[in-house]
Amino acid sequence: MKYIYSSLLAATLILASCNKNKDLAERIPADSELHITENPYEVQFNELDPEYILKQNHIVEEFYHKNINKNDYSGGFLVAKNGKILFEEYSGYSNRAKNEMIGQNTPMHVASVGKVVTSIATLRLVNDGLLDLDQSVVSVLPSFPYPQTTIRMLLNHRSGLKYYGYFTAEKNIWNTTQTITNQDVLDIISSGKVALDFKPNSKFTYSNTNYVLLALIVEKISGKPYKKALKDLILDPLEMTHTFVFDDINKKDEVCQSYDGNYRLMRFDYLDGTYGDKNIYTTPRDLLKLDKAMYSDVFLNKDLKDQMYKGYSYERKGKNNYGLGMRLIEMNNGKNYTFHNGWWRGNTSSYIRLQQDTVSIILLSNKYSKLTYKTIDLAHHFGDYSVGNLEN
Repeated sequence: MKYIYSSLLAATLILASCNKNKDLAERIPADSELHITENPYEVQFNELDPEYILKQNHIVEEFYHKNINKNDYSGGFLVAKNGKILFEEYSGYSNRAKNEMIGQNTPMHVASVGKVVTSIATLRLVNDGLLDLDQSVVSVLPSFPYPQTTIRMLLNHRSGLKYYGYFTAEKNIWNTTQTITNQDVLDIISSGKVALDFKPNSKFTYSNTNYVLLALIVEKISGKPYKKALKDLILDPLEMTHTFVFDDINKKDEVCQSYDGNYRLMRFDYLDGTYGDKNIYTTPRDLLKLDKAMYSDVFLNKDLKDQMYKGYSYERKGKNNYGLGMRLIEMNNGKNYTFHNGWWRGNTSSYIRLQQDTVSIILLSNKYSKLTYKTIDLAHHFGDYSVGNLEN
């Protein structure tokens, strides 16, 4: 498959006739609409009015520089509507010691936004009839000791499993000088040394352990290492060529580095060996490809997508519910604000998917900053996502 890049010719012609907007033409990505030839998952969106593109480009750029891109922000930012990039910008260092800069093809650690990818990989297996959402975990991982726990409960964090970062720090559970793997996490749970926090499906507690086990389930069902299964299920079909699973801590110097807020290099430790819950590296453009594919009922059937973007944790109804790998806020106006944030070491990430308005807002950073999460304040420029509707 080949990429054919649209040059936004209509917008360029308008700009040419209007000198006051001439400088704006240089700020709109020339390749802001990607068409993938012979792609069974390609979705045809409505064309955007060139004036709308220019208007939103200005709004997004102004927002970005006023609210986010300050104090040496390091990362990549992209906003798209109907699959068309309205604005993107990259700044900072992927490796400061080597003076290597972040660009549009620089894969960054997306922390818990990787859970979105793991969830979709799992749902793709369900879509193909190889797995069932209400299938017991023990039917796939025989050593798992809790027969009531299902695949769905892992996806929506209602399994009752404790976060492995907590129980491995307890005495006589794990030698924290050794890097822990996904299989190690399962083995510890299977040993009976760690109890559930609560009865499965009785309430919600966000736990990375769920997604460590989901990666193992993807491996078991596919018969392939997770990084290979992910390539086959998602990355290769969508040509996400700058996305990969980091599963070898010995190669930590070969990936985009992670920094604290003062550009001090963050250290790896024994928790950096697991994947599925984190350790997925990607770019804003690759995430946009995945976001676009999620509008295709061929890539993932409508029923599964409806289940993915449905809230399961009604203890806090109307606020911060969790679907299957996506967070959501059920707004007063009937819309769902769907998103996932991430933080791991110095890496912060924000992925917002305004499905009803076909808008994607993606911001990734490898230098710790809470400014990454300011993206929520941009949403109301694309629909009725005002604070009054976001808060119950």
